Amino acid sequence: MTVLVLTCEEDLTADMVVAALHDLGVPLVRLDPADLPGRVALSADYAGGDFRGYLKTDERMVSLSSLRSVWVRRPGAPGARAVEQSEWLSAESEQALYGMLFCTPARWMNHPVAAVQARYKPWQLHIAQQSGFSVPATLITSFPVVARQFAAKHQDLVVKSVSGRHPGDPPMVLPTTRVSPDADFSAVEAGPTLFQQHIRKRADIRLTWVGGRIFAARKEADADEVDSRFTEQGAWKPAEVPDTVRRSVDSYMDVTQLAYGAFDFAVDCDGVWWFLECNQGGQFGFVQVDTDQPIAQAIAAWLAEEPGS
Repeated sequence: MTVLVLTCEEDLTADMVVAALHDLGVPLVRLDPADLPGRVALSADYAGGDFRGYLKTDERMVSLSSLRSVWVRRPGAPGARAVEQSEWLSAESEQALYGMLFCTPARWMNHPVAAVQARYKPWQLHIAQQSGFSVPATLITSFPVVARQFAAKHQDLVVKSVSGRHPGDPPMVLPTTRVSPDADFSAVEAGPTLFQQHIRKRADIRLTWVGGRIFAARKEADADEVDSRFTEQGAWKPAEVPDTVRRSVDSYMDVTQLAYGAFDFAVDCDGVWWFLECNQGGQFGFVQVDTDQPIAQAIAAWLAEEPGS
C-alpha cells in the first residue's frame, strides 16, 4: 500500500520523512495540490454502489483504494498553478481532490477537518485549559476599555496576532511584542487583538507529538526575551517532560483528534511549563538536527502502518 505526501515541491522537512519512508521500503507518491489541474490529474467513479478513484502526477498513477495514509505537510492551494486561475477553479479542484481522499480508509496526519479547527488560537487556549495546562492570562478583544482594564491588572503584557498571519504578500512572521500598561489601547477597535501575560522565562520548549510518541527539546532563554523566533542564541537539547505535562499533551491531542502537533511552552523560573500554542503543522527539522531525536523516522513509521492497525 502507498503513502500519499501532500506538500510543496521544495520542502526540506518533507524530504527527511520521504527518505525515512524509502529506508522502510514503503511506496509513496508525493504531489502538490497546487499542480491540479496540470501536472496532477484525478478521476473518481461512483457506480454500482462502489467507489474507484485515481490520482496521477507526472508518470505516477495511484489507486486511492491502495492508500495506507495521507501526510498533509505544506500543500499549495488546488488550482494555484493553473494556466487560467480563478476562485471557481480553485474551489472545484479542492472539492474534487479532498472529497475523493475523504472516501478512502487511509489514515491522516492530520485530517484537514481536524486541522482547520486546530488552527484557531482561541479554541487552542480553551482546550489547553481543559487539558490541564498552565495557560497565561489571555484577552482577545476589540473593546479599548477592556484592554486597558486587563493591562492594569496584569501590567506586563505582550500582543500577538490572533491568526498568526501577516496581510502582506508574501506573508511574513508577526513578532510577539511587549506592551506597556499605559499604552494607548484605542487602536484595538480596528480589529480583534490578543493580549497575553508576559512569562519571564528561563527556557523555551518545543514538544513534538507524533501518534502518541513525544519528543521534547529545550533551549535556554533570557528572562526578558519575548519572541525566540528572532534570536539565534543557544542550541536545542533533549528535555525531560514532567508527567503532568505529558498527561495534558495526550488529553489535548485526544480532544483535537490530531496525529501530529508541535507544542511551544515557556518555562519560568519556578519550572512551570506555560502553554503558548500547538501548531498542527509545525516544523521539526531544526529540533532533529540539534538533538538527533528521530522525529522524521517516527512520522514515517506512523505513516507506514496499515489502516486499522
